[in-house]
Amino acid sequence: MPPRLIATDLDGTLLRSDGTVSARTIAALALIEKAGSTLAMVTGRPPRWMRPIAQAVDHRGLAICANGAVLYDLHTEQIVRSHLIAVELLTEVVGTLREIEPDFRFAVEHGTGFVFEPRFNLGRWDADSLGGRPADLEALIGTPGTKLLALCPGADPDTLMAEVVKVLGDAVTVTHSSASGLLEISAPGVTKATALADLCTDLGLTAQDVAAFGDMPNDLPMLRWAGRSFAMANAHPDVLAVVTDHAAANNDDGVAQAIESLFG
Repeated sequence: MPPRLIATDLDGTLLRSDGTVSARTIAALALIEKAGSTLAMVTGRPPRWMRPIAQAVDHRGLAICANGAVLYDLHTEQIVRSHLIAVELLTEVVGTLREIEPDFRFAVEHGTGFVFEPRFNLGRWDADSLGGRPADLEALIGTPGTKLLALCPGADPDTLMAEVVKVLGDAVTVTHSSASGLLEISAPGVTKATALADLCTDLGLTAQDVAAFGDMPNDLPMLRWAGRSFAMANAHPDVLAVVTDHAAANNDDGVAQAIESLFG
C-alpha cells in the first residue's frame, strides 16, 4: 500500500539545483493525489517564495513553510496557521547571540516579507531582492516573526549551530539548511516534524502513513518522525545516517523516482 502522505523538502530535494521542477517530478506529484494521498511540501522557505512552486505543480497540495512555523495552502495561496516567535524572546535571543559573537547579523521573517539589518548579506542573494526591507535592530525585533535568521559570515554552519544550541538550549529551535554560516531559529519546539504531525492529526493520519524526503539538518526532525524516510544522494552526512531509505540526487529527480516506485 502506498504512503497516505508524501512530505518533501524543496531545495536540494524536490527541486533541481537551478531551482526548477522537472517535468518528470511534476508528473510524479500528480500520481500522489490521483491515488488519494496527500502531498505536503515541507520547507525552510517562507510562503512568499512558494508562488512559482505552486504554479509549477498546478497548485497541488499543502506547504509547511519556515521550518514548521507556517502551514500554507497551495491551492488558495493562503496562510492557514502560524507559530510566531514573541517579541520578548526575539529580544532575548538577539541580545545573547550578539554578546557571544558581535559579528552576527540578523533578519526576521514574517508571513509576507522580512526585515533585515543593513549589513545582513547572503552573498549571491541580495536581501532587498528577496522581498525584504532594511530596519534598525529595534524595529527588527519589535514585531513577532515566524523565523529569526542569524548570519555569521565565514562560519562553519555545523560548528556554529552546535555552539548556539549550547548557549540557547531549548529556549528556541535552532537549525540550518545551507553551507554558509546562516542559522534559522524558530519558536521553541517548532520543527518540520511538529508541523507535519499537526497536519497528520488534522487528516487522521499517523507517522506510519508518511514517507518523507530531505537533504539538510533542518529536515532531521521530520525524517526521524516519519514512518519511512528518504535521504537524497546529495544529502548532508547527518541526514544520510538516520533515514530508512536512500534516493537518487535532486538533479537526477530522486524524489520522482521514489514516488514512481511507491505509487506504481
